[in-house]
Amino acid sequence: MATTKKPSGGKSTADTVKDTIEEHVIDPAKKAGAAMRASGAKIAQGGAGVSTKLIDQAEANAKDAFAAMRAAAKAKDMTEVLKIQGDYIREQGARAMAQAREIGELITQFGRDAVEPFKPKD
Repeated sequence: MATTKKPSGGKSTADTVKDTIEEHVIDPAKKAGAAMRASGAKIAQGGAGVSTKLIDQAEANAKDAFAAMRAAAKAKDMTEVLKIQGDYIREQGARAMAQAREIGELITQFGRDAVEPFKPKD
C-alpha cells in the first residue's frame, strides 16, 4: 500500500494538492457562478423595468392622442383643428425625445447593474 509523505508543514501532498485545487479552481468557479446568478437576476429585473416604462409611455401617448382627437372633434372650424393638430405634433415630438432619453438612461443603468456582480470587490 502506498503512503503519502507529509512535508514539514504537517500536510500530506494529497491534502496540499486538494487545497490548491479548491483555492485556484473550485472557489473561483463558485464565485463566478454566484456572480452570474446575481447578474441574471439584475438582467431580469432591469428588463422588466424597461418593459414597464415602455408600456407606461405608450399608454400616456395613446391618452394624449385621444385627447387631441377629442379636441379636434369639438373644434369650431378648420383653423382650430390645424392649431390642435400642430400643438399635438409639437408636444409629441418633445415627449418622444424625453421618453427616448428616459429609456436610454434606464438601459444604461440596467447595464451597469448587470455587470456589477462581476466587478472585483475592494
